Amino acid sequence: MGRTNRILPVYAGDVSGACSALFELGGMVVIHDPSGCNSTYNTHDETRWYDHNSLIFISGLVERDAILGNDDKFVNDVVDAAIELKPRFVALCNSPIPYITGTDFVAISKMIERRTGIPCFYVRTNGMHDYTVGAGNAFARIAEHFVDAQPRRNGTLNVLGMTPLDYCDAAVADDLHGFAQAAGFEVVSCWAMGSDLDEIRRAAQASINLVVSSTGLKAAHVLRERFGTPYVVGMPYAGFDAVIASALDSAAKTGDCSYPCRDARTPDATGDICVVGEPVAAGSCAAVLEKEHGPIRVVCPLEASPTLLSQADVRTDGEDEMEAALSNARLVVADALYAPVCPKGATLRPWPHLAFSGRSCFAQHEPIALQVSLTKAARDKGESHA
Repeated sequence: MGRTNRILPVYAGDVSGACSALFELGGMVVIHDPSGCNSTYNTHDETRWYDHNSLIFISGLVERDAILGNDDKFVNDVVDAAIELKPRFVALCNSPIPYITGTDFVAISKMIERRTGIPCFYVRTNGMHDYTVGAGNAFARIAEHFVDAQPRRNGTLNVLGMTPLDYCDAAVADDLHGFAQAAGFEVVSCWAMGSDLDEIRRAAQASINLVVSSTGLKAAHVLRERFGTPYVVGMPYAGFDAVIASALDSAAKTGDCSYPCRDARTPDATGDICVVGEPVAAGSCAAVLEKEHGPIRVVCPLEASPTLLSQADVRTDGEDEMEAALSNARLVVADALYAPVCPKGATLRPWPHLAFSGRSCFAQHEPIALQVSLTKAARDKGESHA
């Protein structure tokens, strides 16, 4: 069988992505799925459970109801919980079983909202896609339902696409605030680490959006369509921060969108040096490493938008395609669990990715040092510091 994995783990699924995107926003997420699956979707790839809880529930779907249908029970259970817990919103998502049986989540959302008076919406998932799809759909729903039209303020930005699945160190969100301040911008909201729903409601005030992972791109498109807000795609790692800061300044002046994580790199990489991972983070990482190592190819195993990849980059689907993409590499920057598919003699530089290796990523040794640049002096001088 093609597009299967014998050795490599798979990335966190779309349901996990949706839960991660909505974790801090004060809503209630209900996954329509059999009882016992909640830890699969949340605890393995969600570091924030160590600090605080979130209202994420499983519906307890049973075989009889899946076959014969019993939507009233699902609706009544969600309504009762919502009335008792009073969340800011209710978000419904689902596993493959309700997807196969054709459950009408849009209609169910309307029924729940009418009975509770609490905003309720469906985040499209089915357990058959990776986390970037689920988180992207969740952020897009937030942008559609909750961002209010407000006057734009110059010198402000939103950070879109921040979840532990891509940036497991909680300090990264604080570092991005420091980078924004050094670049002359105030952060209105960070989607969705360190910002609550009230801050995200004010996102239309921002003059620009900084998209730091592919999970934020759909929300950037929604905000662009609704409010005309331009966006810049890239992660301001030390050594790449000056490029991102310049792109933000340009976008704020012209209103044009840009993709520094793609366009600031050499377009004709040969593939002997590869960075594997989520395309925005990996492209930004490659841009930093090109200064020392020359042209670098990004290998993306995720369902990312093609607009995030350059002509020389590769998107893979399955273990065999990944092994083929890395076959000529002499240096691979990737999560340590990619070691079995790296070619013999190649050097692997560990770059932990929580969405891939879960909690075992914290045990990886000698990870590549990539941090967000914090000081304006360093940005002005073009210096890197870790």
